[in-house]
Amino acid sequence: MESQTAIANPTMKKILILVNSVILFTSTCAGPLTTRLYFVRGGSRIWLSCTSITGGFPLTIFLLVIAYFHRKKSNGLDNTKIFLMTRKLFIASVISGLVTGMVNYFYSYGSAKLPVSTSCLLSSTQLVFTAIFAFIIVKQKFTSYSINAVVLLTIGAGILALGANSDRPRGESSKTYIAGFIMILLAALFYGFVLAFNEVSFRKTKKAIAFTLVLEFQMMMCFFATAFCVVGMLINKDVQAIPRDAKQFELGEDKYYMVIVLNALIWQIYFVGAVGVTCYSSALLSGILIAASLSVTEVIAVIFFHEKFGGEKGFSLALSLWGFVSYFYGATKQNKKRKNINTEVEVTQSPPI
Repeated sequence: MESQTAIANPTMKKILILVNSVILFTSTCAGPLTTRLYFVRGGSRIWLSCTSITGGFPLTIFLLVIAYFHRKKSNGLDNTKIFLMTRKLFIASVISGLVTGMVNYFYSYGSAKLPVSTSCLLSSTQLVFTAIFAFIIVKQKFTSYSINAVVLLTIGAGILALGANSDRPRGESSKTYIAGFIMILLAALFYGFVLAFNEVSFRKTKKAIAFTLVLEFQMMMCFFATAFCVVGMLINKDVQAIPRDAKQFELGEDKYYMVIVLNALIWQIYFVGAVGVTCYSSALLSGILIAASLSVTEVIAVIFFHEKFGGEKGFSLALSLWGFVSYFYGATKQNKKRKNINTEVEVTQSPPI
């Protein structure tokens, strides 16, 4: 029988969580900036932008090929399986991918209409939706800390809504600005569902969660998300408009294609990190890391894009950080409590000397 690399070693599991967390944090900081850069410098094709978010999935094939030959060498068998994913996980990746395709469109539309600092503050509300869906789907209980974080992030989004017109980009109508506002919130809502759905999908699988399995799931998820977006591109005739869009790009045609490729690369790294953290830890940790990194992105956006950062944004950011710290502290406290209970159980069940 073919062996499968399970992450049974607690130290190895911690290392994988740490590595994926760093990947997720850094790529979440960079992704919104490259997406916004495309629109700020004259790009106008929303379906093209959302396709590039998951369009880098073929890069995962190289990692899977390396993993396959490593398994084949380790097992010493000629009948080493090419794919480890079960039928149930494949169906889950299709559902997750199609919903992610919707998220791509919502996010790209919002990024085209809103400053990065505003869209990031709104995107941080995905922690609220992740907590809600984790409660509904994963059966994870609310704590006083998580409720506090949900309330604070909701108030922060409400403050932004009240001062919606203060940072509206020049030439952007109130109608399109509000539409972008709603689209980012919808992206946060559906992505909260995706994180919780991915976690419960892996919990229900009977296979050991090897990193290869995580990569396979992530690749198929991004494939179906990209297929969803490509259909939108074809209907909207974005393919024919790309040469014209490139000529109008302020940084030049070569930089136009470089920005699109860079955007695809960064977001692909992001999805590897997001799926990895969700599978080896939880959807909530993914949500916490994303919310934290978006706060850093806001500051970078103000510096590089010279965006306005008024009082309502500052107050909203403070509430978001407060909510993040509250959630993180509560999660840490709960994990310590769970470990102590497990230790007590082990001591109680140990045989007498």
